[in-house]
Amino acid sequence: MHCPCPGPNPKGTARFSKAARLRHRQEFLRAQAQGKRFHTPHFGVTLAPMAEGHPRLGLVATRRMGKAVQRNRVRRLLREFFRRHQTGLPAFDLVIMAKKGAAALGYHQVEEELGRLLFSRARQKTHD
Repeated sequence: MHCPCPGPNPKGTARFSKAARLRHRQEFLRAQAQGKRFHTPHFGVTLAPMAEGHPRLGLVATRRMGKAVQRNRVRRLLREFFRRHQTGLPAFDLVIMAKKGAAALGYHQVEEELGRLLFSRARQKTHD
């Protein structure tokens, strides 16, 4: 099945700056308290709407998921997905929690799984 997400940004036009990250505990707690939770086979996703601005990403990869090499690989895949597709996302604080087995995924599988969820939610928000 093809990913329903818009095409990725051309190389060099997307950045993952500090402003695009959830960096503090309070930001994660606010997103989790005010957000709506969704689940895919390999990820738990919390979407917390923001009044304005751009989407921001927070990542959670616990030791239960695997050793540091596996956790870091999953974080890299998720950051790359967000970096490529952030222009197509509405203003959400997005917290992605990796589940066991996520380390075995390739980039295209991550893109398929999260794209299906996030871009269907983005379309719903624009139609509300």
